[in-house]
Amino acid sequence: MTDELRIVVGYTADDSGADALALGARIAAAAEGRLEVVLVLPIEARGGVVPPDPGYERHVKERGRSWLAEASAAIGDEIAQALHIRYAESFAEGLTAAAHEFDAALIVVGAARGGLLGRARIGSVANELLHSSDVPVALAPAGSRDIRPGQGVTRVTTAVGTRPGAQRLLEASVALARAVHAPLRLVSLVPIDLPSGLDAELAHLTSTTHAEEVLESARAALPDGIDVTAQVATGESVEEAVKALDWHAGELVLVGSSRLASPHRLFLGSTAAKMLRELPVPMIVVPRTRG
Repeated sequence: MTDELRIVVGYTADDSGADALALGARIAAAAEGRLEVVLVLPIEARGGVVPPDPGYERHVKERGRSWLAEASAAIGDEIAQALHIRYAESFAEGLTAAAHEFDAALIVVGAARGGLLGRARIGSVANELLHSSDVPVALAPAGSRDIRPGQGVTRVTTAVGTRPGAQRLLEASVALARAVHAPLRLVSLVPIDLPSGLDAELAHLTSTTHAEEVLESARAALPDGIDVTAQVATGESVEEAVKALDWHAGELVLVGSSRLASPHRLFLGSTAAKMLRELPVPMIVVPRTRG
């Protein structure tokens, strides 16, 4: 791994691609990193198993280069960048291969079309990545293109689960916070969904106390010199707990993969999926074990 933070942006010539590009540029600007802007074309465009039509292949490449030139112009000269066209069976496959090729720390993709402003809606590409990638994946909410790269990253928040552990998630959080020069916040969400007849005050106290213990354990596992705070958020649901927290416009949220994920692979768990419905900031999903 090089010292320079490398970020693969899955670019498409639409609003979703512009959102991904803007988020990648903002993280790269904060970390003084490098963007690898990747346009993935279907393998059929290169001829597949059928002898290619030179005219069609040339047209596809020229169109792709035109789109990438537009992307480069949108980024500007202040951020180190490289533009790439890759061919693959699927967009997600092409992005994962590119992340390996460039030793990237992160893959950034945009939300699906039709998502609410400021929210990320998982489309087919993001869904495939979240079930197959061994590289952390950032989901750029709709409207990310309206946030200037110079805003940087104001805070990194890590959603710590209700169970002790998640060392890989903590390591990734510390690395990112250091890279983008931002403070780290550890958060535990405590949804109070009570069965009838259970004492609400006692359940709240028990759940909150356990969450605080898990947070303290996570904080103790962090290296010295990290600017870190810890917070428990409660609500009648995960969504309500997310709403109860304050969020910076320039914030990033890290979550770990579900326990159902295969080793070194991503899988978006139910809690993270519920968080995504209400999060007004980008979410980064981290593989549950080291790659």
